[in-house]
Amino acid sequence: MLFFASILAAAVATNAAPAASEAPARQLTREEIIARFKAPPTTRVSGLVQVIADCPADMRREYQGPIARFAADICNDLYRHRRVQPVLFKEPGLIIHIGDVRTNEAAVAAVPSKRDDGTFVTRIYIPAPGFADLHRLGLDVVRAFSRAVDRKEISDDDALALFRAANPELKADYEYEMIDKWIRGEKVDRSEEEMFKLMRSVITPGIARESDVLRFAARLRLYPESYDRPFCEKYHCIDFSDAIRLRERDPRIRLVAYLKARSIVLFGGGRGEALTAAAEAYSKFLLELAADRREDADLRALLADADGKLEVALEEARKYDIERTKR
Repeated sequence: MLFFASILAAAVATNAAPAASEAPARQLTREEIIARFKAPPTTRVSGLVQVIADCPADMRREYQGPIARFAADICNDLYRHRRVQPVLFKEPGLIIHIGDVRTNEAAVAAVPSKRDDGTFVTRIYIPAPGFADLHRLGLDVVRAFSRAVDRKEISDDDALALFRAANPELKADYEYEMIDKWIRGEKVDRSEEEMFKLMRSVITPGIARESDVLRFAARLRLYPESYDRPFCEKYHCIDFSDAIRLRERDPRIRLVAYLKARSIVLFGGGRGEALTAAAEAYSKFLLELAADRREDADLRALLADADGKLEVALEEARKYDIERTKR
C-alpha cells in the first residue's frame, strides 16, 4: 500500500520521467558542475525541511518543488495534530537530496546523524525522483520529524500510526481498507468486536463513500427473529418488495419492519445529506408497511421513492471517490 502516494499525487505523479532506454551516462562538464552547486536549495516549514537538487535544471524544475511540498505537507500535518506552531530551525532537521537518475530506481535512503550541538539531522537520498518509493519516503519524513522536533527515534510502525492520527483523510482510507479486508475474510489488526464497532461508526462525518452506500444497501432486507421460524414457514430472508406482498400472510413481517425502521436511520445517518435522505425514506416506507394502513400501490410508490434517493446517494458517493483519487 502506497500510504503516502495521495499526498504527492497532485504535485509529482504526472511528472515522472520516461523509462526509455538511454545512452550511457556522460561525464559532467565543469560548467554543469558549477551550475549544480549554484542551484539554490528549497527550504520549508520554518527551516525544518530543505531540498537540494543535485541534478540537471529540467529535473530540478520538475521535482524540487513537488518533493519539498510533499515533505512540508507531512510535517505541517504533524504540527497541526499537536496544535502547535512550527518550531524555527536555524539549521534544517531534514535534508532531501534529489539525484539525477532517470531510470526506474525506486530506492530511498535515510541517513540520520547528530550534530555537535546535539541537534539531529536526517539526510534522505532520492537517486531517481521520478520513480521513488513514496511510502518509504513518507515514513522517512515522519521519522526525521520525530528526531528533529522530539529528539526521539521511532519505528516505521510508530511513524505510520503517528501520521494516520495526524491526517484524517488518510486515517479514513486506512479504516475503509481494513473494513474491506475484514469483509473478505483477511486478517486485520483489530478484534471482531472492534471491527463490528468500526463498521457501524461514521468514519468521515458528512461524507459517504461508495462502500458506505453499498453496505447500507446490503441492510435492505428483513429477517425473522429466529432462524428456525422462517417467514411464512419458508423464507429466511425477504427484500422490501416481497415484504409488501407477504405482510398479510405473516404478521411478524410487519413487526420486524417496525424494528428495522428505527435502526436503518442510524446506519444511514451522518454520512451526507443524500444517504440520510435515503435512510429516512426507507424508514418511512417500513413504518407505513408496519402500520398496514396503505394499499400495495402506495407502499410500492414509497419504496420506489426510497430506491431513487439511494441511487442519488450512490452516484454522489462515486463522484466523491473519483474526485478524492485525483487529489
